[in-house]
Amino acid sequence: MSSAAYLVGLGLAGTAALLGAVLPARRRLLGAAVMSSAACLAALVGAGDVLASGHAFSLYTAQVLPLTGVDLSLDPLGAMFVVITAVVGLAASCYSVGYGTHQTPSRTATAMLPAFLATLLLVPAAASLATFMVAWELMALTSLLALLTEHRQRPETRDAAQWYAVMTHIGAAAILLGLVLLATHAGGQSFAVITAHRRELSVPLASVVFLLTLFGFASKAGAVPLHVWLPRAHPEAPSPVSALMSGAMVNLGIYGILRVGEDLLGGGELWWWLVVAALGVVSAVFGALHAAASTDTKRLLAYSTVDNLGLVLIGVGAAGALAVVGEQALAGLVLLAALFHLANHGLFKGCLFLGAGAVQHAAGTRDLDRLGGIARKMPATAVLFGVGALSISALPGLNGFASEWLLLEGLLHGFASHSALTEAALLAGVATLAITGGLTATAFVKALGVGFLGQPRSKGAGDAREVGPSMLAGMGLLAGGCVVLGIVPGVVLPALDRATTAGLADGAPRAVLPGLGLALASVRGAIDPALLVVGLLVGLVVIWGALRLVPRSADLRSPRRAAAWGCGREVQTARMEITATSFAEPLQRVFADVLRPDHDLEVTHAAESRYFPEAISFHQRVDDAIERVVYRPVMASVTWWGHLARRVPNGSVHRYLAFGFAALVLVLVVLA
Repeated sequence: MSSAAYLVGLGLAGTAALLGAVLPARRRLLGAAVMSSAACLAALVGAGDVLASGHAFSLYTAQVLPLTGVDLSLDPLGAMFVVITAVVGLAASCYSVGYGTHQTPSRTATAMLPAFLATLLLVPAAASLATFMVAWELMALTSLLALLTEHRQRPETRDAAQWYAVMTHIGAAAILLGLVLLATHAGGQSFAVITAHRRELSVPLASVVFLLTLFGFASKAGAVPLHVWLPRAHPEAPSPVSALMSGAMVNLGIYGILRVGEDLLGGGELWWWLVVAALGVVSAVFGALHAAASTDTKRLLAYSTVDNLGLVLIGVGAAGALAVVGEQALAGLVLLAALFHLANHGLFKGCLFLGAGAVQHAAGTRDLDRLGGIARKMPATAVLFGVGALSISALPGLNGFASEWLLLEGLLHGFASHSALTEAALLAGVATLAITGGLTATAFVKALGVGFLGQPRSKGAGDAREVGPSMLAGMGLLAGGCVVLGIVPGVVLPALDRATTAGLADGAPRAVLPGLGLALASVRGAIDPALLVVGLLVGLVVIWGALRLVPRSADLRSPRRAAAWGCGREVQTARMEITATSFAEPLQRVFADVLRPDHDLEVTHAAESRYFPEAISFHQRVDDAIERVVYRPVMASVTWWGHLARRVPNGSVHRYLAFGFAALVLVLVVLA
């Protein structure tokens, strides 16, 4: 049943792409969305059955790819990624119906979303080098085309697409080279054959393979310093595509690291996983800092993806290191926490990107400095965006808190591993959790407070209206998942436990006990989020009742009403409110050496005297430090060499003959 449902899901996703390309304008959007939703439901049933039972299925056909055929195998680890993709894809498909009504999308735009979804569902089931690389490249191509669908409205989209195309293909080349080395040694390109020969692989060769594939997969996951495409591409993509890219596609970078490092290479060396954990620490802190400093809503969300995937990398690296030193129980617990946070990230980040897209369509801007007052204009969107923001900020009772608590418990208990290097990595992970927790809360207090509260700071924000029911339904599906997994996380942990066992080379014992809460099996530790939520609600009710019973003075019985952001003043305008730039300014001062903000102050003097300013304009921009220090000098060097190379073919036959003679001499010298 699971294999049939999964194949039906792939077929329906392909059919949805075809419908989006051939149906007339009035029907193609709805037809593609309905078929995509059905594809997600079918894939969810198939992958969910694998997770529930723990039994993998395998399929092979020689009728599709010449010479190699298509080899598919879905185990619990891959099934978990399919489930996340299906849930986010279902919400994005529903959302796309209302999103497309604002401007009728082209045939290409309508077809690319389900095509991109189909490749995301296919990658975790690929079971051979050829199948995996074809699926991986199709995912890169369809996501690139989906990103470009709105390039006519925003010229910045083309620049973002160039960055994304270059980074994703450099990463794919590294992955291909690493897997080819593995297949050559094993004498076959099937993952099963490679796994069977992994013990015969020398440590130096295995290390080269791991580093090559880590480079490729980390670039897809947005790990620093390979993240530069992500804060460019995610904001410029259409919102349903942004939700899929951030909620599902970046997850496959984590899948690739686990599949190669644990499954194909058998766990490897301790330093491999310390490198992964170090990437996670740098990514989490760097992403959280830039998210807190960003004033563009979708750019803020993109950097928070770097932050949260960094936390997942910390968990994956710590789990791999603990497994190498023989702490299988703790390794299973930490990896379970990392996978749980990955699933939660898909829910709340998908909800946030869809909410940001709704605000952008309604207000015409995603600049927090030009928003404000959105909560009164779009109350349902504000509530759903707020659920996602509070979830990512790890508020108790929501799913972000549950997974971060589990990750913290696993890292703290790992100090008993008796390995100095592993303990240092765990300590760095704990410190990173603490630092990024505060920075993330700062970023989303800014996004909610400045963007949704107060008074409108632009005409577009003042004229905003609530979006349609299909867009609200897409956001509501993901926000509901944040609430459910925050209150009763135990409903999914047994399934994630099976994925954890499949994700470690030597397996792992059960990490959590059965139940609706979080009760650890191998070590002491338990928390019941449902009781925590009930306790908080009871406390609030008691406080409210006590305030109602306390006698009030005459002044309190007739309070003076003023604007919430007015500080007691009767007259309050939008110009008196704090902006996102001013909110982040103290943080930028503290981390000025890292963020390096650019300031631009323009003073216009009165015509009568230069001592009297007529207008003052202040602009501030925070560029990506890695892009500025590393990538731009490289690009400038390549451009210089390119201009120099243009002078070589000047049309002179004598110069071409000289080149040929020099090449011939060089070949003869080498062969001699």
